[in-house]
Amino acid sequence: MRQKNRATKQLENQLQHHIKGQKTLEYLLTLLSETLRERYQVAMKFSFWRFSHTVLAAFCLLGLSAASGPESNIQDMELKIGIVQRFGSQPTAKLQLEPTKGDRLKLKFKAGNKQQTLVTKNPVKLETVIQALPQPTVEEVVVLGTFRTFETAEDSANKWRSQGIEVEIAQPERWQVWAKRDVYSTPLLRRLLLQNIQASTNEKVYLDTKILKQVPRVSWVVDDNRYSPNDLEISTDKNLIRVNKSEKPETARLYAGRLNLQPNAYGTYTLVNQVPLETYLRGVVPYEIGTDAPTAALEAQAILARTYALRNLRRFAADNYQLCADTHCQVYYGLNGAAAKTDRAIASTRGKVVTYKNELVDALYSSTTGGVTASFSDVWNGDDRPYLRPVLDAATNFWNLSKQSLADEKNFQKFINMQQGFNESKWDMFRWHKETSLEDITKDLQKFLQVKNSPHAKFKTIQAMAVVKRSQSGRILELAVKTDNSTFVLQKDEVRSAFAAPRSTLFYIEPLNKGKPEMWGYAFIGGGLGHGVGLSQTGAQNLAKLGWSSPKILQFYYPGTQIQTLSKETKL
Repeated sequence: MRQKNRATKQLENQLQHHIKGQKTLEYLLTLLSETLRERYQVAMKFSFWRFSHTVLAAFCLLGLSAASGPESNIQDMELKIGIVQRFGSQPTAKLQLEPTKGDRLKLKFKAGNKQQTLVTKNPVKLETVIQALPQPTVEEVVVLGTFRTFETAEDSANKWRSQGIEVEIAQPERWQVWAKRDVYSTPLLRRLLLQNIQASTNEKVYLDTKILKQVPRVSWVVDDNRYSPNDLEISTDKNLIRVNKSEKPETARLYAGRLNLQPNAYGTYTLVNQVPLETYLRGVVPYEIGTDAPTAALEAQAILARTYALRNLRRFAADNYQLCADTHCQVYYGLNGAAAKTDRAIASTRGKVVTYKNELVDALYSSTTGGVTASFSDVWNGDDRPYLRPVLDAATNFWNLSKQSLADEKNFQKFINMQQGFNESKWDMFRWHKETSLEDITKDLQKFLQVKNSPHAKFKTIQAMAVVKRSQSGRILELAVKTDNSTFVLQKDEVRSAFAAPRSTLFYIEPLNKGKPEMWGYAFIGGGLGHGVGLSQTGAQNLAKLGWSSPKILQFYYPGTQIQTLSKETKL
């Protein structure tokens, strides 16, 4: 740490010394890049060692070391799931932690330099206390982009890294790419970086500066004594803890494993559940596909959920945990919904994952595809995955996607008005029609553009909208908007963020007058719910009812993939 501070100070001194003279900007950029490149190389060596160590540890936990025994001996890898992500963002926020009947809560925390442990059989209520600071402090980050999804944010992050800029992915609300805080650790470094980027690119980067006069702290009482540590570990003898966000006992959720209350990157706290992988799946599968789905569909969901979790452990590295518990990752609500049928599906597929060329696939799935699955690049930026490509979501292939491309608007509208023959035909979200006034569309779009810090956000009226480009699966790639202020293009999944009406990007629009001379609004006519990439949970259930096995269902939605049991050869 001392060496790092010295290096930072030296860099600042050199930058200040050369702040005048010709070619200043070029010199600063070169000097900054060289310094960061050296730091990046060291960090990459450390990161590679740490990643290798993590993978090795994971395999050891899973029983997959060189001396591993049969599949029945595979043990669980422990995951870190953020079940309450920003506790303290509301000054009235409360959480109640409860032991199960006959058990006790064990609370471990630091009091000064000493480790302290409290044991109680009573519930513990965590409350937010707003604490005034002795003097205002400044918190700031260089925001390099704001995105709807992690996938698109990660693609942007990789592009910045390729330019020698160290970054991290955060989620204060929407996903963002930040200049790495512990590298650009002083106001001067952050401003020089911002200046260099703005001078050399058209990227909409900005400095997010907050002056804090008070901060939230978490407080709780045991035996009439109040405590307020920054980190808190909660466990029980039975490894079961109830978490309640409300005053109603029936809303408490039961979690296995341990809990940690820890600070995050946004000045608030995250309640993290440390739970074994296979137990985690017991809290995912029932909430993602339901307990009434056919067995083959449940097995397919269990294999996918396991694959998805292992593939996505990096998502919340900025906050020191791995996955969230909502639809930004996979829905995970603990053991309340666990059922014998879903437990059997998880147990019967224990250790099984979907791979492509011996590497875990990007196990994306959605509720309803609308009759055709999407390629990865139909929705997000980044390289396509060969196994994520358009597939007609039907048991029989009655529409030739190569000859009747849905990129053609006439073909698309004909397709979207078809109702029968699809796996999802009987599902209410398979087709939808939503009419929205221009006033509501305008409000939604302005809000979206403001969050993105877009210069187009200052418009007052929308004059016209049109789909200008579709993918082979019919997803909107570009939607042009003309306003009184400018004309701009929304791309891919931005379309779902910008308007409340569409449930997917598989739709077309029609202007509506409602019998008046001026335009009233637009009709959004489409199909599907969600991004539509990979497996359709609705479609998988229909195929299972037709007698398809879980391997056949998975290979239908992910062509060219294999189902394997995790081994030391599997690439995470």
